[in-house]
Amino acid sequence: MTTGALPMDRAGTPKNRRTTITDVARHAGVSTAAVSKVMRNAYGVSPAMQEKVRAAIAELGYRPHAAARGMRGRTYTIGVLLDNVRNAFFADILDGIRDELRQTEYTVLIGAAGFEPEEQAKTIRAMEDRQMDGLILIAPGTPRDEVLTTAASIPTVVIGHHDAADTHDSVVDADDVGAGLVVDHLVALGHRDIALVSAPGTRANRWKRTPEIVLSDGYLRAMERHGLAERARVQHAAYSDDGGFKAGMTLLTADRPPTAVMTGADVAALGIYRAAHELGLSIPDDLSLVGYNNTALAALAPVQLTSVDQAGHTMGSSAARMLVERVEGRRDRAMRTTMTPRLVVRGSTAAPQVR
Repeated sequence: MTTGALPMDRAGTPKNRRTTITDVARHAGVSTAAVSKVMRNAYGVSPAMQEKVRAAIAELGYRPHAAARGMRGRTYTIGVLLDNVRNAFFADILDGIRDELRQTEYTVLIGAAGFEPEEQAKTIRAMEDRQMDGLILIAPGTPRDEVLTTAASIPTVVIGHHDAADTHDSVVDADDVGAGLVVDHLVALGHRDIALVSAPGTRANRWKRTPEIVLSDGYLRAMERHGLAERARVQHAAYSDDGGFKAGMTLLTADRPPTAVMTGADVAALGIYRAAHELGLSIPDDLSLVGYNNTALAALAPVQLTSVDQAGHTMGSSAARMLVERVEGRRDRAMRTTMTPRLVVRGSTAAPQVR
């Protein structure tokens, strides 16, 4: 049997003991209160103090105990709800959230709940039960009343839905304006038979102004503005490759197929690409195609998809910034931020062939 001192790390802390806030304060030569202020991003902390404390945290590998934090009232975790991990636009939003929180103590935990309202509600409740400091809900399918109840007890930001609320912050795109940009572009090329592929949504969840509803309203108004109301067609389909494929097969085998199709998501546009290929149609010679979200997929050389950019990264960073303001008590009134869409024209749109 041997005895002796415990092995120490470079800071003089026993290697088998968890580093504490006291160790960080001692290493940085400041008080524990100063370390706490830096970790909470409190006002009045000088840049020099921030740098000194964060350097000590990094060198010691200090990681606050989440359970202890929760007992003190904050866990420094943010829950993000999304329905489909395959939607590339959500990756843009998540990148924006991550970049905004990069220099803070907050950690993002993702709940991929699927499209079913019950599963989304279950995930939201699980996040709340785990004492997350705030929630970012990306176009939730959960009933609006349930989201309002949740937001009354935990800071919440809803991305996508246009319904006004006093209990939660909102980040939206001007989807009606985006639809108008697409119709104007296609009409200028000479198209008259322009169809929209949009997610079906559901009235049961009591959201009145979902992104797909606002997009459809903008599309119909734009078609009417150009005297094409009688030619308007809205095909409902899930925002997925399979949903786009099924919608494409329905539209492109109709008695009067459209010469142009716009979709509410790039991922659905890729499904329409696949349907057109299976039917022996060429894009853009036989069909002009427009997506929405301007994801990285749209710019790929073989795709070159014309798409509406709604600044997904900025939506994510804005949502994260707004949420932290509420969590840290810097603001107690609901805010709404609206992105201005822009059309990015690529090789998937052209003048229609004479039939």
